[in-house]
Amino acid sequence: MEFVIPSTANLALFVSAALILLAIPGPAVLYIIAQSVEQGRKAGLVSDLGIHAATLVHVLAAALGLSALLASSALAFSIVKYAGAAYLIWLGLKKICTRPAAASVDAPSKARGYGRMFRDGFIVNLLNPKTALFFMAFLPQFVDVSRGHVAAQVVFLGLVFTLLGLASDACYAFAASAAGQWLRRSRGYLHFERYVGGAMLIGLGITAAFAGNNRK
Repeated sequence: MEFVIPSTANLALFVSAALILLAIPGPAVLYIIAQSVEQGRKAGLVSDLGIHAATLVHVLAAALGLSALLASSALAFSIVKYAGAAYLIWLGLKKICTRPAAASVDAPSKARGYGRMFRDGFIVNLLNPKTALFFMAFLPQFVDVSRGHVAAQVVFLGLVFTLLGLASDACYAFAASAAGQWLRRSRGYLHFERYVGGAMLIGLGITAAFAGNNRK
């Protein structure tokens, strides 16, 4: 695939639009916030990396046209959508049913390894068909057809969006981890932390399952 980038004007418009969209928190941001509050800054950043590793898969799928296939099949869309929702709900139920290991007030729990956090973030975003459809609809709007190599331009724009997303979501992770340090000093929060975190994940799963049932 030859390296071709859109025109400067299209690229500037794309970056501006991407920053506006990224400023609006979505399910991935809420997931990162939940992990940062519960387990600290590193947990949020690792989840951020996992989520945007899956973003790269969606970008490649958009470039290859796989997202168009997903958009055209109601069955495929529903299967992926509800699988992602079920995974979030399962994570929430698992957290509620797992007794937290003893930990100091100032140190986040290390009950989950960073590898598992990366995996969970990756799966959460990978099994989100709305992300695939978003890239299929959004990225082509800024492609300069006259330059040719449309797929290469889509990949380039997707990489730019991923880098911007990594940076913006990292800001949420830093802010949420700072709030988490204060919350973890509360004995009441420590006692109910797994219920709070589990409820957040279950809520995200239910929202993903029932929000926006009409595909656009």
